[in-house]
Amino acid sequence: MTKPVIGFIGLGLMGGNMVECLQNNGFNLVVMDLNKEAVATAVARGATEATSPAELAAASDIVMLCLTTSAVVEKLVYADNGILAGIREGAVLIDFGTSIPASTRKIGADLAGKSVGMVDAPLGRTPAHAKDGLLNIMAAGDKTTFSRVKPVLDVLGENIFYLGALGAGHTTKLINNFMGMTTVCTMAQAFAVAERAGVDCQQLFDIMASGPSSSPFMQFCKKYAVDGISDLGFSIANANKDLKYFLSMVEDLGSRTRIAEGTSSNLQAAFEAGMGDKNVPEIFDYFLKLEK
Repeated sequence: MTKPVIGFIGLGLMGGNMVECLQNNGFNLVVMDLNKEAVATAVARGATEATSPAELAAASDIVMLCLTTSAVVEKLVYADNGILAGIREGAVLIDFGTSIPASTRKIGADLAGKSVGMVDAPLGRTPAHAKDGLLNIMAAGDKTTFSRVKPVLDVLGENIFYLGALGAGHTTKLINNFMGMTTVCTMAQAFAVAERAGVDCQQLFDIMASGPSSSPFMQFCKKYAVDGISDLGFSIANANKDLKYFLSMVEDLGSRTRIAEGTSSNLQAAFEAGMGDKNVPEIFDYFLKLEK
């Protein structure tokens, strides 16, 4: 595909910057979002607004989704005026969100019945990387379909990983987020325990950062716990959702993960404490106040 028309649903922090990146690279966009201000911004740069997912799909060679949950994706696909109702034979649907792999495979099978391809392509890095086309993209699906859309993925991402059959991208992203969010929760609690014990958190950081525990996530946790700066743009609510998806996926595999259960329990508790909109390193505040 050369300069296909792209339909994009989900103009949040990540999706909005991805749309801007595509427009800056000469693509024609058809867009939808509940946030009309975000839509207006894209339209001002030359995009067209669709009134329904079916209309958007009918006008697009590639439909891209950057949404919050599998439930939202399924609603947009299967509604009477949804993507499945309008998408054209030969088109491709790309799901950039973090979804349940079983749901992804179901949607892919139903799209295949209309001769439509699907790629699951969850993202790594930040909205700032999205604007500059520097995302990490974990893509999966039929290899021929992936090859057709890879030139567009190359515009959005610095590192494109092809992972195999449909669903492998979402599986990998959930594993990645389990590891990352468990690391953040662990480090945030380490700083909280240090604070309560009277240990200097800057010195604790200096010690941990000089050894194998050092990581970018430690930097984010230290920035908040020590410097009061919260700049990891990933909310506790999203992390909580992803850990629940990971637990569901592991259960589908006939196993369980006690470590993820612990991470999920802490994220859920912080969420119930009204911290859902906070960035994940701010769970430090929850741990700092936690009583036995």
